[in-house]
Amino acid sequence: MNSIPSLPLSAWIESVLNFLTSQYSGVTRSISRFTQTGIDSLNDMLMAVPEWAFIIVFALICWRASSWRLALGSILGLGLIWNLDLWVPMIQTLTLVVIATAIAVAIAIPLGIVAALSRRLYRLVMPTLDFMQTMPAFVYLIPAIPFFGIGSVSAIFATVIFSMPPAIRLTILGIRQVPEDLIEAADAYGATRSQKLFKVQLPLSLPTIMAGVNQTIMLALSMVVIAAMIGADGLGSEVWRAIQRLRPGDGFVAGIAVVILAMLLDRLTQSFQKKGKNKDH
Repeated sequence: MNSIPSLPLSAWIESVLNFLTSQYSGVTRSISRFTQTGIDSLNDMLMAVPEWAFIIVFALICWRASSWRLALGSILGLGLIWNLDLWVPMIQTLTLVVIATAIAVAIAIPLGIVAALSRRLYRLVMPTLDFMQTMPAFVYLIPAIPFFGIGSVSAIFATVIFSMPPAIRLTILGIRQVPEDLIEAADAYGATRSQKLFKVQLPLSLPTIMAGVNQTIMLALSMVVIAAMIGADGLGSEVWRAIQRLRPGDGFVAGIAVVILAMLLDRLTQSFQKKGKNKDH
């Protein structure tokens, strides 16, 4: 086995990354500036809202979307985060999750729709999704640094790539699971391709698509926490700082804040998913 030369795969990958970063440095700098401006703007907007007002508004959203139980849970959970003096890191984490999820969903849903309607693209996309979903999360941080450097922009880049697959996969699943007889009925009434998509397939597949969005949010939150290793601000940086300083108490407290935020976002998006199912029925 030693006589067989090993493939210089690592050198090839580094050569490709070096070529891309040198050729498209202007593009990546523009993307970085634009993304950083969006991060700063949203973060400043959320930080300008008083803590008590943010909690009340979030609780009202939870009450309208789900029930008084979720509203009460949001008051208690966000109140605890405020009490633990983790409000600023929580807002920073929420900002990154919102921006990364918005970009991921904006790419994933259209791509999923096209892949569901095109057999060739479907055959290309599905193995790619399998590859992306089995790749360790930490690996996604590696290509982000050469393109965007250390900081929140790299975290957004890695989070978008990491969190897209569920939204793409479940969009494809939702479109392809629409009953064939309904599509045939739409054809019988002379519906065009776009009419079938927007009036039959998308409405019926909306609960499945929302399940994909829910998973994307959860993966985005987990990746944003991991991205503290490359300089992303937020609750992840509090955990990472506690690890470096050997302060397990601080790490667990920041971890509790991550769990609270994850549970609230999960329950809230699930309530929207349930509402979509109820409308279908």
